[in-house]
Amino acid sequence: MPLSSYANAGFVPIGSASMRRAHLPRFLLALGLAVLGAACASTGAVPRPFPTPAPAEGSGRVPHGGSAPVTSDQAAGGLQSDWYALVGTALDLRGIPYRNGGADPDGFDCSGFTRYVFARHGVTLPREVRDQFRMGEQVRDDLAPGDLLLFTTGDPGASHVAIAVGGDEFVHAPSSTGVVRVERLSASYWAPRFLGARRVTPP
Repeated sequence: MPLSSYANAGFVPIGSASMRRAHLPRFLLALGLAVLGAACASTGAVPRPFPTPAPAEGSGRVPHGGSAPVTSDQAAGGLQSDWYALVGTALDLRGIPYRNGGADPDGFDCSGFTRYVFARHGVTLPREVRDQFRMGEQVRDDLAPGDLLLFTTGDPGASHVAIAVGGDEFVHAPSSTGVVRVERLSASYWAPRFLGARRVTPP
């Protein structure tokens, strides 16, 4: 079950003590995220069709490129709480509808969403997706919560941006008929369209 499902559904104890211990780490991570929180490029491009996520099946996770939630090494300097707070803000905005050119809780396009979330944590991002693709430092195989994930969904180059939640999941504002939601990076639609990630450090 994805982290977002744990956060929405709550934890139901499992019969044996050994099974409870096996599921405890995932539950604690999901609980932490739940407590902290819950159009694309303004060039006018409207990437279509965005997929509608299928209901979660099972509890297996397939991290993209071997990525995993942020570790203490990656969070050196006390940044881990900043990343989780930023992800919490992004998850709090789930359900807000897509609005072309939108950059506030009345409606978001993809880059308006990321810009708004980062601004809430003292980081100013450019408005255009292609400019956000130049921010911070390039991330290769060690994706962490709070990283910007860039995709190509129309013309060549970066045309869609999202925020990594951790593991295989990201949160974003998909096009016209969508709402802010969590999806999987390993999904058949997203995996081949993934261009790369950028890490923009909160102050």
